[in-house]
Amino acid sequence: MGEIKVKLRNILNKHLDETKKIQSLIKQTLLFIEEIEKSTEVFSTIEYNSKIRQFSKLPTKVQASLPIFIPKPIDPKKLYSLFGQMAVPCLATATGETGLSLDEPNISVRELLDDPELVATIHTGCKDLCSVARLNDDLIYTNGITSAIQCFIVCSLLQTVETESLGDPVDIAVDGDGDLLYSDKIAGTVNKVKNEETEELIELEEWTPGQLCVTSTGNILITICNADETQSKVVRYSGSTEKQTIQFNEEGNPLYSGNNKIKYITENRNHDICVADYVAGAIVVVDQDGKLRWRYTGHSSVTKNKSFHPVGITSDSQSHILTADFKNDCIHILDQSGQFLRNIDICGLRNPFGLCVDNDDNLFVCEYYKGNVKKIKYLK
Repeated sequence: MGEIKVKLRNILNKHLDETKKIQSLIKQTLLFIEEIEKSTEVFSTIEYNSKIRQFSKLPTKVQASLPIFIPKPIDPKKLYSLFGQMAVPCLATATGETGLSLDEPNISVRELLDDPELVATIHTGCKDLCSVARLNDDLIYTNGITSAIQCFIVCSLLQTVETESLGDPVDIAVDGDGDLLYSDKIAGTVNKVKNEETEELIELEEWTPGQLCVTSTGNILITICNADETQSKVVRYSGSTEKQTIQFNEEGNPLYSGNNKIKYITENRNHDICVADYVAGAIVVVDQDGKLRWRYTGHSSVTKNKSFHPVGITSDSQSHILTADFKNDCIHILDQSGQFLRNIDICGLRNPFGLCVDNDDNLFVCEYYKGNVKKIKYLK
């Protein structure tokens, strides 16, 4: 930086000297002209030649561009290896005895139930029931093909929220403050409902919002599609600010089908971004940097007669990924690497759609045509 500064300064000083030299000649010429004007001699006036053409040729303009820093790509795996480790000590008693570990307790491992149990059924009265979002263990939001978003506590209707455009909300979610979010296809916005007041959070231009979710860090992930339905992508927002776009794999091929159909989205506990692409018949999972990790296209034990049609998707404390298979009337349960573990096909499920889990990993499932939300226990 010091060398660049010296070189640029020398170039600019040289340019300045040339400019000052021309300026000095112009002043001398002006003084000479004034003397001619005052003089009564005709000869000096006849001999005078104008120097305007000479002085109009200024020195070439110097463009002193600032240096540009080009960062070298960082391999996260190599960077990770540069950090040291924190040794975990043991607490010592007054007598010097040890044995009390300061290790952070691990999340308890919970096994899948052989026979999932139906805990409750909430009758919403709304046909074409699309989405369910949990506020707390007793309170949920639901929406269908209607402008009304319903709020239920236990099994009773508590509140109804109308969309600003009076159009059907594409999807709903609840943020970390307990405020309701919904995507509005007609208005092209994502709105927040806080204290019964609706405010526009995100406005999209030339793209249509689809399904959305709130991440563990409070960001919003939205699946969106362009106007002519040839491209789809996932966009991460921090508040109203766009932070990340996920659209192509490393070969430059689209990760998601281009149409404006169902693409429910969730973030797994390991920060993977999981999209249920209905038209592609696949679960597409990328890491938090947007790199493709794996795709799941169904399991032969489930899709013998009908192809895999994933709609709702969610994840639990065990990093399981659960997705609703609309045409096979069941829920697929996968591990974080995309391996099929088992499916939930009991509890009289019909046309499952939107999904979410509560703090105790109870599963809430929308039945699209019946308009019911079923609460299912599937972990021990």
